Amino acid sequence: MKVVFVHGALVFDGAWWWHRMSEPLAGLGLGTMALEIPSCVAPPVAPAESMGDMHADADAVRAALDEEDEQIMLVGHSYGGMVITDAAAGHENVEHLVYVTSVMPELGETLAGFGAGREPGPWMDPNPEEGMMGLKAELMPGAFMQDCDEEAVAGALRRLTRQPLAAFGQSPRAVAWQEKPSTYVVCAEDRATPAQAQREFAGRADRVVELPTGHHPMLSHPERLALVLAEAAGPDGR
Repeated sequence: MKVVFVHGALVFDGAWWWHRMSEPLAGLGLGTMALEIPSCVAPPVAPAESMGDMHADADAVRAALDEEDEQIMLVGHSYGGMVITDAAAGHENVEHLVYVTSVMPELGETLAGFGAGREPGPWMDPNPEEGMMGLKAELMPGAFMQDCDEEAVAGALRRLTRQPLAAFGQSPRAVAWQEKPSTYVVCAEDRATPAQAQREFAGRADRVVELPTGHHPMLSHPERLALVLAEAAGPDGR
């Protein structure tokens, strides 16, 4: 089985975000691949109307899955949960879905809608006139990476980007977790996505695992996350 990763919002370079996972998963007999999504590109970014949205991201992931012959565990981090929910629906190669401190949407639910009635986090940097969303770099380490080492934090800050607001307002066209086994990884020390909100999403999953990590366990505790994925890939992961 191959583990295929989809990164979160407002960052680019998917391979970097998951690079610490390759070695521990290889040691557990699992290959890996990290995907790029069209709504998240390196700066300078194009005008919002010419960039991808969540559906384009899902289509790109699905196209990559179509090229794979082996069975897939599809892992979505944060916003990536929206993408894998859409992309994996009806795809025969996808054996298991893993949601890492992410949304886990139903039909009609959007990323923006999950925050309805609440003020966006102070680290968010929307620009409605441009139709774009970004992150305030000075607030990212404390909100998202308090348990990461300096190398990881520096690398993350170099990979921030802006993303079309349209991606946050789209719901999945189909819901893969209704048809496939799923695992939800609650990151209990996440300061950006509260653990209680994660546990509410996790109620939709077949299996729930909690890790004592912040928002990016693939950077702060890759070995722990690798063990969770390997267990989900095994015969009891269904």
